[in-house]
Amino acid sequence: MKKQLKTQVTCFLNTFGEMEQRSMFGGTGFFHQDAMFALLTDKRFYLRGGGIVTAALVDKGCKKFVHVKKSSSAVVNYYDVTALFIEDDVELAVLVKASRDHALNDRAYKTGGHHRRLRDLPNLRLTIERMLKKSGVEDISTFYSMAPEEIFRRLQVTHGNDLDLCLLWKLAGAQQGRHWKLIEEDERERLLSAV
Repeated sequence: MKKQLKTQVTCFLNTFGEMEQRSMFGGTGFFHQDAMFALLTDKRFYLRGGGIVTAALVDKGCKKFVHVKKSSSAVVNYYDVTALFIEDDVELAVLVKASRDHALNDRAYKTGGHHRRLRDLPNLRLTIERMLKKSGVEDISTFYSMAPEEIFRRLQVTHGNDLDLCLLWKLAGAQQGRHWKLIEEDERERLLSAV
């Protein structure tokens, strides 16, 4: 069942354009032009909410995804569309396109950066913004142009090698638009090995 659902969902999503898959929230995240809009876990298919998509998904009775970790859980803006997919709901294709477009627009807004400050990004605050500026990362466009591990190495040069590793997770989470505690263990290990 798990493998069959993944194959079916992957084939369905591929009809909406070129996709990239990455490990996310203990499942597989589907990205279009680096913007995540769908999630597949062992038995469930989720679609990113936002704008009119959220209202439509709530109207259809879709519940939010809860990511459970060892010591905490987090509710994220993804809605369970498994039943809509299995029942071949005629509106699902429209919702997928709207979700994908909303994710792309949201990513463009976040990476555009001319009107936002670093401290407005997830996980960052005034103290971290000041640290970043002192290290030469002065604006959002510079922040997004560098890998999180590269930014962390710059911070180590400016502020010392004893920086808390949570800062590395926070930088990665800020670039991905999610809370740092939601970063998977394998991704943390990859980031750590690059520092």
